[in-house]
Amino acid sequence: MPTFQGNPLSSFYKRIMQVSQSSNTGFDNSSRAIETGDGVASAVKIGKAGLNIQPTSSALDSTGNFNVQTSGGDQILQANTTDSTVKAGASLANVLTMHKEMGLYEFSPNSAGYHYPLIANRVGMQGAEGLTYDDDWGNGTDPATSLDVSGLTDPENAIAVYWYIQHNITLDAVRYLVRADGSATVPMHLMAYSIDSTTNFGDLSAGAVCASGSASATSTGIKTGTLSLDSANIDSGKVVVGFIESSTTDDMSIALDIYYHIR
Repeated sequence: MPTFQGNPLSSFYKRIMQVSQSSNTGFDNSSRAIETGDGVASAVKIGKAGLNIQPTSSALDSTGNFNVQTSGGDQILQANTTDSTVKAGASLANVLTMHKEMGLYEFSPNSAGYHYPLIANRVGMQGAEGLTYDDDWGNGTDPATSLDVSGLTDPENAIAVYWYIQHNITLDAVRYLVRADGSATVPMHLMAYSIDSTTNFGDLSAGAVCASGSASATSTGIKTGTLSLDSANIDSGKVVVGFIESSTTDDMSIALDIYYHIR
C-alpha cells in the first residue's frame, strides 16, 4: 500500500477521505458523504445518527451496492439497488421470500375436463368432496376469467379457495406434487383475479394466468415439477386461485408450493 511518508500532499491528497462539510465541524446530526480529498463523493454517507449507502447516480445502481462476505469471499448479505431486493445466507435468498401451499387430497372430479379450485386456506371444510360439484370455473383451455360467487353450488367454498394478496408480490417458482388413482393428464393453473368488495361481494373478474403446466399422473408414483410462470408479478388486492383439471374422473391428490417474495 502506498505511503504518505516523505511525499508532498499534492501526490496523495485524492486518496485522503473527508466528510462533506463546508466548515471544520466533522460529524453532525446529518448524514454526509464520505469524499476523496478532491471532493469526489462516495456512496457512503455517515453522521451521528447513522450510516447510509446511496449510489451517487442511477447509472451506478447494481446487484451489489452493499455486500457482506466471509473471510473466503463468499457473499452472505447483498443489497441490490437495481431491483430493490435484499438477499441473505449462503444461497443469497431474498429475505422477503415466503411460501404458500394449496392442494386437494383424494379429490373425485364430478366431470372430466373441468377446472376445480384448490384449497388455499386452513378452514373447517368437511373434505375436498365439498368442491366436487363446483363446475363453474369452466372446461376451456384455462379456467374462467370471472366468477359469480352466488352461482357456486356451495358459495361458502370461496372462503376455502381464495388467497387474498395483501402485498405486491413476485412469483419465483410454483412446484407441484400430483398423483391419480389411474393414468390421467392433469393441467394445472394459478390465476389472479380482481375481487368485488363494493357491490357483488366476492365476485371475481379480470382473471389472468400467472402460472400453468401439465403432468401425466399415475397411480404408481408421485410426479413433481414446476409450472411455467406466465405473469410473475401480482399486485395487492388481487385474489389468487389454484386449479387442477383432469382428463378422467379418477381420484387425485395434488399439492402446490408457491415460492414468492414481497416486492
